[in-house]
Amino acid sequence: MVTIQDAVLTELEPVVEANLNRHLGQAKPWNPHDYVPWSRGRDFALLGGEDWTPEDSQLDEVAKAALVVNLLTEDNLPSYHREIAVRFGLDGPWGQWVGQWTAEEGRHSIAIRDYLVVTRGVDPDALERLRMQHTVAGYDSGDKTVLEALAYVSFQELATRISHRNTGRAAGCPIAEQMLTRIAADENLHMVFYRNLVAAALDVAPNATMEAVANEVINFQMPGNTMPGFAENALTIAKAGIYDLRSHLDDVLRPVLRFWKIFEREDFTGEGARARDQLGQFLELVNAKASYYEQRRIERDAVAAARA
Repeated sequence: MVTIQDAVLTELEPVVEANLNRHLGQAKPWNPHDYVPWSRGRDFALLGGEDWTPEDSQLDEVAKAALVVNLLTEDNLPSYHREIAVRFGLDGPWGQWVGQWTAEEGRHSIAIRDYLVVTRGVDPDALERLRMQHTVAGYDSGDKTVLEALAYVSFQELATRISHRNTGRAAGCPIAEQMLTRIAADENLHMVFYRNLVAAALDVAPNATMEAVANEVINFQMPGNTMPGFAENALTIAKAGIYDLRSHLDDVLRPVLRFWKIFEREDFTGEGARARDQLGQFLELVNAKASYYEQRRIERDAVAAARA
């Protein structure tokens, strides 16, 4: 029996091929080693040098937290590859995209880790322990359908782009900003690929795709949410304005939903129409909560300024 998910995979093959060709025409090859200040590196104790001390780092606590979260998120690439390979397959245009995406994503963790180790931005021993723990645990998105997976990565790739870009600005290092801007450009192209596929899926199976979009928005979690210390680091990052609920709503959810014309389409019926209504109500709640957090931040800043 052919399921709607199987039918969507087949129907979208020409769209995948067209967007893969578009992606290959726009993506610019780059080398991780070009974004690492190797001249600032020196040996660690095993080779006769000195091991890391906190005084070695020129990063503040916010930059450390953001860079570690971004890096550990990228570290789970083997799990992410499995996730999309299982759902999209390794044959034809789908398989070509899986390989291309994986190869491009692999550069991100290489560049960030080399930068942090060479500049001694964070404790490399602790960083490696976290990498082992996080990668051994892996990432499992559960039983997402093809449509849910496509919807999820459309939002997740853009969220990652925003996080990388804002981390670069907050790092206080021009080299880190340049490196993370380059990584963010990759994430943006990946987002465009997935976003275009969901746009096509909405035409092929509007109600099923609408349900998938609503499910993923309402239940969205970043892929690194299971890493050690994620909650504490995420709070630090949010308080610094690198990635918070407001940016998630205004810079990620709303632009993608607007591109798909979710609240303008007239072809949703039954469960699809109900899912859109539910999504609209959820966005209103997120907006209210984001406004509350913004007011709290203003009040905290005012108190801190008064004490200073």
